[in-house]
Amino acid sequence: MAKALIVYATRTGETQQIGELIAEGVRIAGHQAEVVDAKKIKSEADLQDYDAYVFGSATYHGEMLQAMKTFLFLAEKVNLEGKIGGAFGAFGWSGEANDRIFDTMKHILKMNMVADTLRLKSSTLGGGIQMAQDYGREIAKKLEG
Repeated sequence: MAKALIVYATRTGETQQIGELIAEGVRIAGHQAEVVDAKKIKSEADLQDYDAYVFGSATYHGEMLQAMKTFLFLAEKVNLEGKIGGAFGAFGWSGEANDRIFDTMKHILKMNMVADTLRLKSSTLGGGIQMAQDYGREIAKKLEG
């Protein structure tokens, strides 16, 4: 059974909720998933022993939250090259954070990314619950090869 780590940075709790729903999708597909606040990742060791990584942040003033920026600098020190990855985010107006996270994971960390990011205003609006769970299933499908 493969293991996914979902790391989020949130202001209001919405990005955490989306991360939890992504984890449900991974679990529904038969794999393990752990959801962790970016502020709680303190060392490279905290990123070891996972098969997939999904990182997400709220967009605030056109940027990802500082906790996610700090976390991504730490992730650069870990060899995640070739690991399965995905990116997500919640937003009020613009939603650029998840694209920046995705690009960092793909081009700097050189991860094996799913096709696209998941961008939601809310997990409860417009089919958000299903879309987040489906994103988790997409991660799981990539784990299965």
